[in-house]
Amino acid sequence: MHFSIVCRILGLLLMLFSILANLPSILVSLIYSDGEIRSFSMALLVTFVTGLILWFLTIGAKKELRTRDGFLVVTLFWTVLGTFGALPFFFSADLPLSITDAVFESISGLSTTGATVIVGLDSLPKSILFYRQQLQWLGGMGIIALAVAVLPMLGIGGMQLYRAESPGPVKNDNLVPRLAETAKALWYIYLALTLACTLCFWAAGMTLFDAICHSFTTIAVGGFSTHDASLGFFDSPLINMIATVFMFLAGINFALHFTAWRSKSVTQYLRDPELQFYSAMMIVLVIVTVSVLYFTQTYSLFDSVIHGAFQSVSIATTTGFTTDDFSIWPSVLPYMLIYASIIGACAGSTGGGMKVIRILLILKQGLREIQRLIHPSAVIPIKLGSTLVPDKVIDSVWGFFAMYVMVFLALLLAMLATGMDVVTAFSSVGAAINNLGPGLEGVAKNYSMVTDTGKWILCFAMLLGRLEIFTLLVLFLPMFWRR
Repeated sequence: MHFSIVCRILGLLLMLFSILANLPSILVSLIYSDGEIRSFSMALLVTFVTGLILWFLTIGAKKELRTRDGFLVVTLFWTVLGTFGALPFFFSADLPLSITDAVFESISGLSTTGATVIVGLDSLPKSILFYRQQLQWLGGMGIIALAVAVLPMLGIGGMQLYRAESPGPVKNDNLVPRLAETAKALWYIYLALTLACTLCFWAAGMTLFDAICHSFTTIAVGGFSTHDASLGFFDSPLINMIATVFMFLAGINFALHFTAWRSKSVTQYLRDPELQFYSAMMIVLVIVTVSVLYFTQTYSLFDSVIHGAFQSVSIATTTGFTTDDFSIWPSVLPYMLIYASIIGACAGSTGGGMKVIRILLILKQGLREIQRLIHPSAVIPIKLGSTLVPDKVIDSVWGFFAMYVMVFLALLLAMLATGMDVVTAFSSVGAAINNLGPGLEGVAKNYSMVTDTGKWILCFAMLLGRLEIFTLLVLFLPMFWRR
């Protein structure tokens, strides 16, 4: 383990994060004269100096980064930056949060979970509101880089599928030039979607401030809002539909966006098996939700379509925006939507959940086992489109699924031990580990009622979900730390 290299990279990340996260908020505070300049200036100074010290102490480190070092860097990216990201919340005089609440809000933002402990968003300083939204936007880009460029190298739970297809670096490649080219292209795509979303929101009637803030969290599928009522505050079918389209686009694999952009052809989208399954799942989910809402007379036909389509895509992509309290919707709808968030968005997107590609492979493997009952000696390959999927990848996906279930159950028991009721505990764990945000019952609107112990458990769950479980759990193995 090359700790000097890890500390040097972490120092650089902290210095970069201190500027990217705090400087824009200082400018917003100046524009609106909301008195929060001191909070962000202190946070910038503390974070930058800490990063500078780490970088200076390891400035002579020249060793290569190994795979094990990569696991540690990836984990520290979210844990350390999430902790330092809590400083503006903690320093703010207008937002008296405890350390626990500040860290929870920061990790929720950076991991694009969208679970909040803050009540009274409408009255908060503009710079604090902007900072929350920007945390999710920065985290969303970090997730894309993680999923498209880093995890394929580490072989996390089936993500090695993208070794051949993703634009990210792979072994035996010239890593640095290709990574730089990839990062630039991904930033262009991410910025273009954000700008397009901003302009659409603005044209639909949002203020420029709200349009920018909500475009940040829409493209990052984070779900933070500048209003307690989320997008329901605007009461606009047009805004809801714009958000629905961009949430769906953000839930697509950004490696696929990259490939389509590079080839200048939409046929890449049409031929992708994961996108086909993702689209079909969304269509079925929307039809069922709209039908139940209409036939139970919850809304008129028009409102059923608007609310049903919006909420289905929002929850299934793990964005977490709301236009109404879906937790009190009739029949099985609330639970169906929570289960949809477990599937989540596509791999390589800013979304959470288990990822569509893994669910698709699990279904194909299940079908193969049924076919083997009829023809025990048959050789039945599993394919994605025309690509043969190696058994090693299938084993990795099943391993991920098994670990996901066991971790989910362990976290559920931990939350029940804090005194939480079953429905709230189940949905809070599901919302955290799938990076969704809103849950059911006691966490339908916010997480202010959760105990401090429960919040730390959920912070761990958010990091587990964001880091694809294996990346974090591997650090707890003694063999990981052996030479």
